[in-house]
Amino acid sequence: MIKKFLSLQWKEFFRSAAFQKGIAIKILLVLAALYFGGCALILGVGLFFILKKAVPGIDPMTTVNNFIIFWFMLDLIIRYFMQQMPVMNIKPLMIIPIKKKTIIHFLLGKTTVSFFNILPLFIFVPFCIVLLFQNSDFQYAGVNVFAWFISVIAITQALNFLNILVNKSNTVFYITLGLLATFGALEYFGIYKITALFGMLFNGLYNHPYLVVIPIALACFLYYLNFDYLKKRFYLDGAISKEVKEVETSDLSFLDRFGSISTFLKNDVRMIWRNKRPRQVIFMSCMFLFYGLIFFTQEVYREMPAMLAFASLFITAGFLFSFGQLVPSWDSEYYKMMMSQNIPYRQYLESKWYLMVLAVLVSFILSTPYIYFGWDIFGMIAAGASFNIGINSFVTLFGGALNRVPVELNAKAKAFSNTQGFNPTQLLIALPKMLLPVLLLYIPYVLFGLTTGIICLGVSGIIGLFFKNYFLNIIEKTYQKGKYKTIAAFGEKK
Repeated sequence: MIKKFLSLQWKEFFRSAAFQKGIAIKILLVLAALYFGGCALILGVGLFFILKKAVPGIDPMTTVNNFIIFWFMLDLIIRYFMQQMPVMNIKPLMIIPIKKKTIIHFLLGKTTVSFFNILPLFIFVPFCIVLLFQNSDFQYAGVNVFAWFISVIAITQALNFLNILVNKSNTVFYITLGLLATFGALEYFGIYKITALFGMLFNGLYNHPYLVVIPIALACFLYYLNFDYLKKRFYLDGAISKEVKEVETSDLSFLDRFGSISTFLKNDVRMIWRNKRPRQVIFMSCMFLFYGLIFFTQEVYREMPAMLAFASLFITAGFLFSFGQLVPSWDSEYYKMMMSQNIPYRQYLESKWYLMVLAVLVSFILSTPYIYFGWDIFGMIAAGASFNIGINSFVTLFGGALNRVPVELNAKAKAFSNTQGFNPTQLLIALPKMLLPVLLLYIPYVLFGLTTGIICLGVSGIIGLFFKNYFLNIIEKTYQKGKYKTIAAFGEKK
């Protein structure tokens, strides 16, 4: 039966309507996997020698055990945002005599061979081989190394099953997030050395090979919890019925001041408030506000205005980049109905533009604490906000005309495995949005100084606002030209 499931999945993959359209994305993902796999392999081969040189006199295995907890914490965080949960069209299978547990075992088994579980093999397999065959003062027993390796792989699988629970249960998510935050705070503020505790535990796994049963038992327990969770919800009526929720209404009358486009603005605000994917975009936009802390706190970047301009641009561009690049994909679920109405396209586009402008202004206000780093830095942020409003907003809208990949509003995005709304064209559109402001600041800076560069960047945004109607007319014609192609693309069955 498992062989039959694999055959069905293989046919579904190649026969899907989006296969040829997404072939370029799949090639990029394969290349990315090969790149990261190669980097991990190089790291695994050289890890022993790097640690031996960086921390002389200390057993590299001890060093790895002291800090491997951070690897597992980072692994879990990356999995949460990037790993796709097991998906299978189970409706046709639920009306034929196939045992539920067989289907559930197959779904969970698919996750054990994901890229996130294979990547650690590229690091720890060569690392363990080097441990056994290196020529130094440190000697390692084969049984101990093998038991330690099995323990690491078992913990990796345990994180895999924990991530499934975290993604499907808010309770597990908050408990896990709380533990990670607590561990990080205890280590950062020096209250308690978490690394010492976990270092002792992982050293114990190496020194006492029989303890390998503990991580294996943990992985099996989490597997059982997932199996039990899915089995209790594995019913046909649960698969075909829709959950009924009480709609939350809110007073959005303050948007009436925008006139005829207020209807579209209210619709977007409600969409963001009520659906998972748009709410995730808001969360990501808030993360952009902290982007400057990476650059402004490092002295090495103080003499690199191009990098500072890049950071200043991103601080206020979070919503514009994350939400704007998916226009009109946000409306893909009801786009056909909307386009059948007597609605001027210009009003639709203008409402999206105002929403992005409002988000940039809010982000700029929230960035006021960056004054702490100096008025030059805050001036760059202000100039970047001006450029985002006057130039980047129009470039982003124009790029949306070339994006015909639908977005499922109530599906949480996964950066590498869920490519909904992703189009290679976006990569090309993103280049002028990021490189042009850097050039507008850097060239005047080299010729006349930093203040001139900031002024040129800020003025470019103001000039762009004067040409607002001209830009929107071009964008409207582009959307109108591809209107029916967009409708057809959004109507395809995935």
